[in-house]
Amino acid sequence: MRIFADLFLLAGALFAFLAALGLVRMPDTYNRIQAGTKAATLGVIAMLIGVGMLYPHWWAKLVCIAGFVLFTSPVGSSTLARALHVTGVAPWQADRSEGKAP
Repeated sequence: MRIFADLFLLAGALFAFLAALGLVRMPDTYNRIQAGTKAATLGVIAMLIGVGMLYPHWWAKLVCIAGFVLFTSPVGSSTLARALHVTGVAPWQADRSEGKAP
C-alpha cells in the first residue's frame, strides 16, 4: 500500500509541477488559466489519494477537501476567463505569416 501511496504522491507532484510550468510557458492568460486549473486540480486530487492511502482515518476530511477543490477550481477559472473576456483581453493568435503554430 505504501508503494501505491508514494506513486500517487509522485504523480500529484508531477502534475503540480506541470501546472506551474504551464503558467510560465503559455502565451496568454486564457491558456495559463487552463494549464493552471486542469493540471493543478489533477495534481491535488492525486496527492489527496496518496495521503488517504497513507492515513486511512483521514478519508472523510480528504473527500471534503477534494469536493471543495473540484467545485471551486472550475468556478474560479471560468470567472477569471469571463472577466478577461468582458474587459476586452483578446486571446493569443500565432502569426501565420512566419509559419508559427498556435
